[in-house]
Amino acid sequence: MKKSTLLIASIIIGNGLFAQETQSNPNGDVIQGIFNGISKPLSDLFETEPYDDNLQPYELKESADRTHRKPQIFVYTAEKDGPAYSTEKSSIQTQMGNRAPVTILTEWAGQNGGGYPPDPSGAAGLNHYVQSVNATPFKVFNKTTGAQMGSIRQIGSLWSPAVGNMGDPIIMYDRYADRWFVSQFGQSGGTNWIYIAISTTPDPTGTYYTYSFSHSQFPDYLKFSIWQDGYYMSSNMSTDRIFCFERNKMLVGDATAKAVSQTFSTGTVSGFFCPLVADADGGLPPGGTPCPFFWYTENSWGGGSVDGIKYCKATVNWVPATPTLTITAATQITTAAHDGTYNASWNDIDQPGTTAKLDGIGGVPTYRAQWRAWTGYNSLLLNWGVKTGVGTQRSIKWVELRETPAGSGTWAVYQQGVYAPDTKSRWVGSIAMDDNGSIALCYARASSATGDFASLGFTGRLATDPLGTMTFAETMVEMGTAAQTSNNRFGDYSQTSLDPDGLTFWHTGEFLQSGPRTRIYSFRLPLTPTGVEESGNQINNIVAFQSNSTLNVTAKDLAVDGELVVDLFDITGKQIDGKQIVVNGQTFETSFNTSNLSAGTYLVRVGKMNTAFQKVVKVIIK
Repeated sequence: MKKSTLLIASIIIGNGLFAQETQSNPNGDVIQGIFNGISKPLSDLFETEPYDDNLQPYELKESADRTHRKPQIFVYTAEKDGPAYSTEKSSIQTQMGNRAPVTILTEWAGQNGGGYPPDPSGAAGLNHYVQSVNATPFKVFNKTTGAQMGSIRQIGSLWSPAVGNMGDPIIMYDRYADRWFVSQFGQSGGTNWIYIAISTTPDPTGTYYTYSFSHSQFPDYLKFSIWQDGYYMSSNMSTDRIFCFERNKMLVGDATAKAVSQTFSTGTVSGFFCPLVADADGGLPPGGTPCPFFWYTENSWGGGSVDGIKYCKATVNWVPATPTLTITAATQITTAAHDGTYNASWNDIDQPGTTAKLDGIGGVPTYRAQWRAWTGYNSLLLNWGVKTGVGTQRSIKWVELRETPAGSGTWAVYQQGVYAPDTKSRWVGSIAMDDNGSIALCYARASSATGDFASLGFTGRLATDPLGTMTFAETMVEMGTAAQTSNNRFGDYSQTSLDPDGLTFWHTGEFLQSGPRTRIYSFRLPLTPTGVEESGNQINNIVAFQSNSTLNVTAKDLAVDGELVVDLFDITGKQIDGKQIVVNGQTFETSFNTSNLSAGTYLVRVGKMNTAFQKVVKVIIK
């Protein structure tokens, strides 16, 4: 959301000096991006534009974004119109999981920024963790030690001339290209801007290709994802619209890179709204696969709306001189009933010792919508805030959707739940799944109980656990020590990302001490927790190696029943070959002919059909 900048002065030079063409056509509006060139090395800016929360004083300011955040009008409510508009009790998890809390691997203080809320965003690469907050300090950390490698006051310093820093930064690590993606929005001279920088190398402290894209509407609360045909973006606009940016050109600094956007119909949504676009994790989908995007629906809206999820599919054709973006009509998925209503002034979350409440971030699924390919199906995770029906408690509804068979375009609920194991509120969630099919849910937690200030915690589940249940006991990462009474802003989002190793979760979120604070932490969900015996279907010890024109795949010591599927993909996620094999004595051997393949990196995936049991290994073919 539109943010105030730090009190520390910065030069704000708008891109209105440059001409930019926006073409309109029935299949979407095309924006010719402005290529601002290659930035100075970030390591140089560390010297000239340094920033540190502990060394530089700033005045906290509240975001001036309420003009972009219109609350939803609820025609019906559970309090006024009865239980048909409440959260279904059978979907609520009211007991803490019985698995032991997960051990935190690493954690350190994140940046605080200069305003309410900090909107922390961050991701892990091979060696680094990069975080940004409003509006918009940017910092690079050593992923192993948490040591700061450098920071700059504002993302806009990457551009030449420098651009304004309004906020809502999004950081992504594009593992398929081994590059870093950095974005924020801006506004100058009456023009609305979307700023995107792509690292020129795997090193986030190096140089960046910098781009600017303008649009007639302000891109409030912008959220990004990685897909096979571009970087997709959703936002809270006055007209519902999806964007796609020309990823292949931006990765190489091509000055002709474009963006294309298209409108779609949401139905009865009238207030603050931002769907989430599928973000590919663990492999890109095959070329030509439409990108789905999702939002929840609420029967309290009236107009025939039902509790559930809607989704559309977006496809871009970059080949014509005027690219096209087409979007399918929305499909409705019915879920268990939920109460997604919220206070019209955003006063939702109780705090200790005060009547002042915090914003529960109602109206939107919270970042990200993680998409993953599995053997025989694809999965998609969503989460958002709901009322539980217990006092003023709000908590998180989470849903795993599955597209079965993979590529069919039809999504359905596989499992769902509302995590409320006690009377505390949990909100600003972010959810992700690892290579084992285990799910982690990270969030903020608070209540009116003494000492229960806004804090950071997480839970999780294994792929083998009972559906709809978070089976790990809650792990608290950082405890809050103070209430916030000057305003109710909190969040406005957090971010859980998956390490390139496919097993380690990274999260950054807000908690409260003497003002807003952020934290960065990582953890793994063990495949077999201490003291817990798991039945078969574990896939381990996969080895893939090249011998002349043959790629050999072997495994031993498997605990798998029945047939396995072995697939070969290129690094973009395109399937090249696949076969079914039978495990013999807990071992197997198979091979692929590689005589017609180009040298490069490939992926071998071994899994059971229509289950989350799979293992992916990389192999270099020479």
